[in-house]
Amino acid sequence: MRMPAVVTPALLALFTAAAAAQAPDPNLARNLSAACANCHGTNGVSQGGTISLAGQPKATLVRKMQDYKTGRTPSTIMQQLAKGYTDEQIDLMAGWFAAQKP
Repeated sequence: MRMPAVVTPALLALFTAAAAAQAPDPNLARNLSAACANCHGTNGVSQGGTISLAGQPKATLVRKMQDYKTGRTPSTIMQQLAKGYTDEQIDLMAGWFAAQKP
Protein backbone atom coordinates (compact mmCIF):
# COMPACT_ATOMS: atom_id res chain seq x y z
CA MET A 1 0.00 0.00 0.00
CA ARG A 2 2.88 2.40 0.66
CA MET A 3 4.42 1.93 -2.77
CA PRO A 4 1.76 3.91 -4.70
CA ALA A 5 1.87 6.72 -2.14
CA VAL A 6 5.59 7.17 -2.81
CA VAL A 7 5.65 6.44 -6.53
CA THR A 8 2.71 8.68 -7.50
CA PRO A 9 4.23 11.98 -6.23
CA ALA A 10 7.59 11.07 -7.74
CA LEU A 11 6.03 10.37 -11.14
CA LEU A 12 3.98 13.55 -10.93
CA ALA A 13 7.11 15.59 -10.19
CA LEU A 14 8.94 13.94 -13.09
CA PHE A 15 6.16 14.64 -15.59
CA THR A 16 5.72 18.21 -14.34
CA ALA A 17 9.45 18.90 -14.74
CA ALA A 18 9.45 17.40 -18.23
CA ALA A 19 6.46 19.50 -19.28
CA ALA A 20 8.04 22.67 -17.90
CA ALA A 21 11.26 21.95 -19.77
CA GLN A 22 9.32 21.66 -23.04
CA ALA A 23 7.20 24.77 -22.52
CA PRO A 24 8.08 27.42 -25.12
CA ASP A 25 9.66 30.62 -23.86
CA PRO A 26 7.05 33.37 -24.35
CA ASN A 27 9.85 35.91 -24.82
CA LEU A 28 11.89 33.89 -27.33
CA ALA A 29 10.75 35.84 -30.42
CA ARG A 30 11.46 39.17 -28.74
CA ASN A 31 14.82 37.99 -27.45
CA LEU A 32 15.92 36.69 -30.85
CA SER A 33 14.77 39.91 -32.51
CA ALA A 34 16.75 42.09 -30.12
CA ALA A 35 19.92 41.46 -32.11
CA CYS A 36 18.32 43.16 -35.12
CA ALA A 37 18.06 46.46 -33.21
CA ASN A 38 21.72 47.20 -33.94
CA CYS A 39 20.86 48.04 -37.54
CA HIS A 40 17.07 48.07 -37.79
CA GLY A 41 16.29 50.03 -34.61
CA THR A 42 14.52 49.21 -31.36
CA ASN A 43 11.53 46.96 -32.03
CA GLY A 44 12.40 47.11 -35.73
CA VAL A 45 11.73 50.84 -36.08
CA SER A 46 14.71 52.19 -38.01
CA GLN A 47 16.01 55.68 -37.40
CA GLY A 48 17.39 55.79 -40.93
CA GLY A 49 20.05 54.00 -42.89
CA THR A 50 18.31 50.61 -42.96
CA ILE A 51 14.74 49.54 -43.55
CA SER A 52 12.26 49.29 -40.69
CA LEU A 53 11.04 45.79 -39.96
CA ALA A 54 8.16 46.78 -37.69
CA GLY A 55 4.73 46.26 -39.19
CA GLN A 56 5.92 44.50 -42.35
CA PRO A 57 3.93 41.41 -43.33
CA LYS A 58 5.27 38.26 -41.71
CA ALA A 59 5.39 36.36 -45.02
CA THR A 60 7.50 39.14 -46.57
CA LEU A 61 9.99 39.10 -43.71
CA VAL A 62 10.26 35.30 -43.80
CA ARG A 63 10.79 35.33 -47.56
CA LYS A 64 13.49 38.02 -47.33
CA MET A 65 15.35 36.19 -44.56
CA GLN A 66 15.15 32.90 -46.47
CA ASP A 67 16.46 34.68 -49.58
CA TYR A 68 19.45 35.93 -47.57
CA LYS A 69 19.94 32.54 -45.94
CA THR A 70 20.02 30.65 -49.24
CA GLY A 71 22.09 33.29 -51.05
CA ARG A 72 19.31 34.27 -53.49
CA THR A 73 19.79 37.81 -52.20
CA PRO A 74 23.48 38.55 -51.87
CA SER A 75 24.66 40.82 -49.08
CA THR A 76 27.65 41.50 -46.92
CA ILE A 77 26.08 41.07 -43.50
CA MET A 78 22.52 39.75 -43.71
CA GLN A 79 23.48 36.57 -45.53
CA GLN A 80 25.80 35.56 -42.70
CA LEU A 81 23.32 36.55 -39.99
CA ALA A 82 20.42 34.71 -41.64
CA LYS A 83 22.44 31.50 -41.85
CA GLY A 84 22.69 31.55 -38.06
CA TYR A 85 18.94 31.16 -37.54
CA THR A 86 16.77 28.08 -37.94
CA ASP A 87 13.65 28.31 -40.06
CA GLU A 88 11.58 28.20 -36.85
CA GLN A 89 13.53 31.11 -35.38
CA ILE A 90 13.09 33.14 -38.56
CA ASP A 91 9.36 32.47 -38.44
CA LEU A 92 9.19 33.57 -34.78
CA MET A 93 11.12 36.77 -35.42
CA ALA A 94 9.08 37.62 -38.52
CA GLY A 95 5.87 37.22 -36.55
CA TRP A 96 7.20 39.41 -33.75
CA PHE A 97 8.27 42.21 -36.12
CA ALA A 98 4.99 42.01 -38.03
CA ALA A 99 3.14 42.65 -34.75
CA GLN A 100 5.17 45.77 -33.90
CA LYS A 101 3.87 49.25 -34.64
CA PRO A 102 5.89 51.09 -37.33
